Amino acid sequence: MPHGMRGGGCPTTLSPVVAHRVLKLADQHALRIVEDDIFADFEHSPAPRLAAFDGLDRVIQIGSFSKTLSAAARCGFIAAKAEWIEGIVDLKIATTFGGGRLNAELVLAVLGDGGYRRHMDGLRGRLERARFEIAGRLRSIGIEPWLEPQAGMFLWCRLPDGVDAADVARAALAENVVMAPGNAFSLAQSAAGFMRFNVSQSRDEKVFEVLRSAIGR
Repeated sequence: MPHGMRGGGCPTTLSPVVAHRVLKLADQHALRIVEDDIFADFEHSPAPRLAAFDGLDRVIQIGSFSKTLSAAARCGFIAAKAEWIEGIVDLKIATTFGGGRLNAELVLAVLGDGGYRRHMDGLRGRLERARFEIAGRLRSIGIEPWLEPQAGMFLWCRLPDGVDAADVARAALAENVVMAPGNAFSLAQSAAGFMRFNVSQSRDEKVFEVLRSAIGR
């Protein structure tokens, strides 16, 4: 991603070489790594994971079903060393006073009967078609996908030269359309020319009307 950017559903994947370097640095400096892996199930083929390379020695892996099933589910999982689990449970109780038992039971039922696998097969296909469609429509108005992700719901795009994503987002908000300017994800505030699009929410023609007006196309 552009220098200083964080999170935001980044479409890039981890290489084994980078994973080795990160884990080596963590070992040298006695660091623990929290691997936020909430988009993993969108992948057609699993990419390398720090937790797998590390064997959960220094890595805590976090997954979620809120992105794949429903934001209302608020259900996920943590994989960590056995001796860390009690402390993690205490932290959860101290910060959230527990979890939603009903949601957890519903997710468990979906996982157990094969329904989740079928759901994800269909969802990945729909998102793939949406990414292709939205990327083409954005290109037609001069907004270029910065990377071509192989999975997921997000497209990171580069705006035409001289166009500030924050200005575009403000113009869109005035028309009741919410957009995600790059600097919302940039610690260094170095992504003014980038914008993130959720392809599942960008099929409305009004989105492209607002974009054309904001960038003068």
